[in-house]
Amino acid sequence: MRTDVSHFKCEIDGAIATVSLDRPERKNPLTFDSYAEMRDWFRELHYDDEVKAVILAPNGGNFSSGGDVRDIIGPLTKMTMKELLTFTRMTGDLVKAMIGCGKPIIAAVDGVSAGAGAIIAMASDLRISTPTSKTAFLFNRVGLAGCDMGACAMLPRIIGQGRASELLYLGRSMSAEEGHAWGYFNAVVEPAALMDEARKMAGRIASGPTFSNMMTKTMLAQEWSMSLDQAIEAEAQAQAICMQGQDFTRAYEAFIAGQTPAFEGD
Repeated sequence: MRTDVSHFKCEIDGAIATVSLDRPERKNPLTFDSYAEMRDWFRELHYDDEVKAVILAPNGGNFSSGGDVRDIIGPLTKMTMKELLTFTRMTGDLVKAMIGCGKPIIAAVDGVSAGAGAIIAMASDLRISTPTSKTAFLFNRVGLAGCDMGACAMLPRIIGQGRASELLYLGRSMSAEEGHAWGYFNAVVEPAALMDEARKMAGRIASGPTFSNMMTKTMLAQEWSMSLDQAIEAEAQAQAICMQGQDFTRAYEAFIAGQTPAFEGD
């Protein structure tokens, strides 16, 4: 997987990729270029067998302040409807690429996580926070609807309809304590431990049955639009496929031998 990116930071250490926006002096806002390059990177990740997990990391004490006021918001006020729709579809495509990449994504959230920055954390599979982080889906505070990049579909599924409605209508910040209590954050740790905790979690995922993890991620996304009968059938098919994999056999043989299985992702 390539690390020669221009509009964000990307490091790969073994099976774990760490990605972060790289404008810490402005709390890491997104730009037209970083949206597009991150979308393309996650699309390519789907076809990469070496990277097993991704960490979305903060930079300079903040996760992301969302769309850049000068570089995005200003130009948007001068665009035609067709140009605006091209932009909003492109930002949504970043979320689609994250969901479709086949690799579990861990968002390590520190400081500000706002607007589109909150969306990319929301679109991750797991989220860890520091105690002082602030998450805000603040679209209505700039005169826009809260239905941005899948927020009205995804956020209620994570924290519930009423709590999501409160955040989307009021645009207020959600504290780390609230986010943990509501199930948005999987854990809250001190800033010095944030990346260690994220790497530990990513390492456990990367050492697991990664083909099966891909199936889990796929089913978590696809079953949103299925009936219960459809979901049960889809899971039957997915599990039967995984049972043909070598990791299933390795787990059985390790159990019989009283050993820990060494998964290889096939």
